[in-house]
Amino acid sequence: MDAAAHLPTVAVAPTVIRRLLPLWFVLLLALHATARAEAFTGMRPGEQFTYKVGFAVFPRAGELTITAAAAKDAQGREVVQISTDIASRGIVRGFYAFENKASATIDPASGRLLHVKESGEDPKRATDSETIFDYTARVARHIDRSRPERSTEIPIPEGDPIDLISALVQTRDWDIKPGEKRDVLVHFGRDLYPLSIHAEGYEEVRTPIGKFRTLVLVPRMTSNPKGLFKRGGEIKVWIAQDGSRLPVKMQLVLRYGTASLLMTNYTAAAK
Repeated sequence: MDAAAHLPTVAVAPTVIRRLLPLWFVLLLALHATARAEAFTGMRPGEQFTYKVGFAVFPRAGELTITAAAAKDAQGREVVQISTDIASRGIVRGFYAFENKASATIDPASGRLLHVKESGEDPKRATDSETIFDYTARVARHIDRSRPERSTEIPIPEGDPIDLISALVQTRDWDIKPGEKRDVLVHFGRDLYPLSIHAEGYEEVRTPIGKFRTLVLVPRMTSNPKGLFKRGGEIKVWIAQDGSRLPVKMQLVLRYGTASLLMTNYTAAAK
């Protein structure tokens, strides 16, 4: 079929891809977060997840890679850095070349989010921002270099915020069953807000790396919904119930379409 027949869908696909990185970044870390500080074990240094991003008639509209590495911060402390890269691929890239990168620096002992950075280029808008968390002053300083008017300071409420992509696999260590939930404090852009992560049930999922029995997790914002949740959007994550506990599938539902992410490659942690 002529790709030109799908031009409206091609035009929407980059918008979906652009939304994926910050939303999944928020999801992964939020699934780790709890009201009390606890060690971060969501990803181990050396681990890497790769996903194909499908949207509408395009099974590979983009690719998402999540990598964990050991690092040291400016004070010489041992930290874990979660890096996320997303880019358009295939026919979609021919119409719209998009690439974006984000990184989260986490204190592995307390699980606290210390620093978040995002940068990228696309034909419509450049991205260049970072957020620094000061737990002594209980404030997060958000600096947006591409849109300076959006720079701000965000008071940190009770709890330790974390963001959605680095903590997704922290559910490996959760003993959560269908019908149960966990409340978390999420950092997303210039906002900090509470989410509840609900375990909905078990499903079998087939991916390029195999077939898995999974637990389906759904984040919800029940009071004063914002952003995606205010517009009726939904995020789902499928966690393998074998020893790996890998997030083998993710899904983002927006008003103009659904993006699905299937794991295509997994690299285990360094030994």
